Amino acid sequence: MTEKFEELKKSIADFPQSSGVYLMKNSVDKIMYVGKAKSLRSRVRSYFNLKGQSPKTRYLFNHVYKIEYILTKTEVEAFLLEASLIKKHRPKYNIRLKDDKNYPYIKVGMEHKFPRLYLVRKVKKDKGLYFGPFTSGLQVWETIKFLNHTFMIRDCPDNVFKNRSRPCLTHQIGHCTAPCVQLIDEAGYKEYIQSALLLLKGKDKQVLKLLRTRMKEFAGVEQFEAAGRVRDSIEALKAIMEKQSVVDAMSEKDQDVIGYDGDERGCTIEVLHIRQGKLIGSRPHHISWLNPSDPEENPQDWMASFINQYYEENMIPDDVILPMDLGRDVNELLRNVLIERSHKKVKVNYGGTGEGQRLIQLANKNAGEHFKNYVTKTDRKREGLRMIQEKFGLKELPLRIECFDISNFQGAESVASQVVFEEGIPSKDNYRRYKIKTVIGPNDFASMKEVLSRRLAHREYDDPDLIVVDGGKGQLGMAVEVLKELNRMEIPVVGLAKAKVKGAFSDTEVKATEERFFIPGRQNPVTFPKNSEAYSILVGIRDEAHRFAITYHRKLRENRSLESELDAVTGLGERRKQALLKRFESIDQLKIAAASDIAELPGFNSVLAERILIHLNEPENAAGEIGEQTDPGILVTKTKE
Repeated sequence: MTEKFEELKKSIADFPQSSGVYLMKNSVDKIMYVGKAKSLRSRVRSYFNLKGQSPKTRYLFNHVYKIEYILTKTEVEAFLLEASLIKKHRPKYNIRLKDDKNYPYIKVGMEHKFPRLYLVRKVKKDKGLYFGPFTSGLQVWETIKFLNHTFMIRDCPDNVFKNRSRPCLTHQIGHCTAPCVQLIDEAGYKEYIQSALLLLKGKDKQVLKLLRTRMKEFAGVEQFEAAGRVRDSIEALKAIMEKQSVVDAMSEKDQDVIGYDGDERGCTIEVLHIRQGKLIGSRPHHISWLNPSDPEENPQDWMASFINQYYEENMIPDDVILPMDLGRDVNELLRNVLIERSHKKVKVNYGGTGEGQRLIQLANKNAGEHFKNYVTKTDRKREGLRMIQEKFGLKELPLRIECFDISNFQGAESVASQVVFEEGIPSKDNYRRYKIKTVIGPNDFASMKEVLSRRLAHREYDDPDLIVVDGGKGQLGMAVEVLKELNRMEIPVVGLAKAKVKGAFSDTEVKATEERFFIPGRQNPVTFPKNSEAYSILVGIRDEAHRFAITYHRKLRENRSLESELDAVTGLGERRKQALLKRFESIDQLKIAAASDIAELPGFNSVLAERILIHLNEPENAAGEIGEQTDPGILVTKTKE
C-alpha cells in the first residue's frame, strides 16, 4: 500500500495547473472514479491527505493503480465532460443516477405545418416545444388525450396524415378538425394549437375564458352539439384545476426544488417540479453509499455532481433552488453549466428564506418519506442476502449475483443470458446476451462453459459475489470446471433446479415441484422457505434469466423468419434486409407498414417499398411454406434451398 501510494503521488507531480477531468483506474484499467477540477494538479494532490478524506475515498485509494487526465479549455467544459464520462463508464465510486427510463414529456411538433402532440422521453434540440417532466406516462397520455379532444388537434401519425383522402372517424365524432383533407387551413389550426400551448404553460384561467367565448359563439349560431362539447371541456378543465397543487398562483416561472434526507444507510435526493406555480410531480433518487450527515462528505462534491448529471438530459427550468449554500463559486459554475446546456437564463440559488425555505422543507419532507420506504425495502433485501450467505457458506454478502441460462430450439440459434442483481434488485444495465459460437447442436453443458469463459474473461467488469447457473449438478460441474481453468475458484457458484416431490411418503403421484440449490462439494441440495426473501431473490433471478434468454432467442427466430420471407424479393440484398430488421420487429409489423416509411430507409425507394409490400401481402406468401409451430403465435418459415 505505501509503495503504491508513493508511486501514485509521484505520478501526479507533472499534472498541469489547468482545468480538466481526472480518471482513477484500477489494476485492469477500469475507471473507478471520474472527477473534474479547475486545477488538475491541486485537486488530485488533495486526495493524498487521507486523514481529511471520507471512508469511501480512503477505500477507493486502496484500489487505485493509475490516475489519468483529460484537459479542457474551461471549468464549465470539464463539468460537462465529467457528466458524459460518468454516464458512459458508470464508475463505482461516483454518484450515478440509476433510473431505468427517462422522464416522460409532452412534445408539440412545431416543425410540422399541422403540429401534433407526442409522448417523448428525451428533450432534443429541435423545433419542437417540450413540457414537463411528468411523473408517469399514463399522466402524459391522459393530458394529450384531453388536449386533442378539447382543441380538436390531430392524433394521427405523419405517414397516415399525408396519405389520407377523406376524414377519419375522429373528425366525425367532433374531436379533430381534419387538416389532413384541408377542412381547416394552417392559420385556423394554429389557433387551436396556441390554445393547447396556453394550457400547457399553466394559463388555465385564460384558456377557460377562450373556451367560454367559443361556447357562446357556437350557441349563437345554433350549433348546440358543438357548444355542448366545449361545455364538457370546460367542466373537465375545472376538475383538473381543482386537483392541481398550487404552490404560487402568481408565479410564471418553471422551478425545480431539491431536497434530501438520509443517514449512514444512504441518501435520497428529491426533485420537485414546479411549473408556472403548480407542483406537477417529483421523483426520488437514492445513493446507497452516501451519508449526508457525515462531516467528511462535502456537499459541494456530491450535490454538484448530482445536479450536473441530472440536468444532462432532463429539462432545465428557470430556477433551481438548492437545500444548502454551496458557495458563490460553485453556484456560479452550476449556473454557467446549465446556461451552456439550455441556452437561456438560469438561476441556481440556496432557498434559505421565505418562499424558498418553505419549498425546500416540502422537498425534504418528500425525500424523508421516500428514504424511509427505500430503507424498509433494502433492509428486507439485506435480510435475504444474509440468509443466502449463511446457507451457502459464503465469506461475503452476495451484493452482486449473476445468473446464466441457455436457450435453443432443436439445437438452432443457441443463445445465453446473463442477468445481474445488485443488492437483491435487478441491475438491467449489466444484463448481457450471448450468441453461442463454438458449440454445434443442443449441448447445454458445453454452451454454459463457453458463456462463463467469455464472461469471466472480462476483468473490466465487477466480479460477481455469487454465480447462479440454471440447472442441477451437471451444469454446476461445468461451471466449477470453468472456474478452475480460469483460476477463479474464489468466486462461489451454485446450481438451481426444480425437483418433483410427493405430498406424502405414501403418495404415488407427484404433487408439486421444489426449488433445490446445489453447491460444490455437497451431496444434498440446499432449500429455502418459499416465503423467505432469500428464496424470492434466487428464484427471481433465475426466472429473469430465463425470460431474458427466451426473449432474445425469439427475436433471433423472428429475424430469421423475416429474412427468409424477404429472400424472394428482387433487389433486396443483405444490407437492405438488415436495415428492415432494425426498423421493423416482425413480419406482421412490416406487412402493415406504409410504403413511405420503408422508402425513407437508407438505400430504399418507393418502387422497392411497394415491391416488398406486394410480395409480403400476396395470399400465397401469407400462407406460404410454413414450418413447425414452435411457440404460440410464433411461426418459423423454412428458408428456400
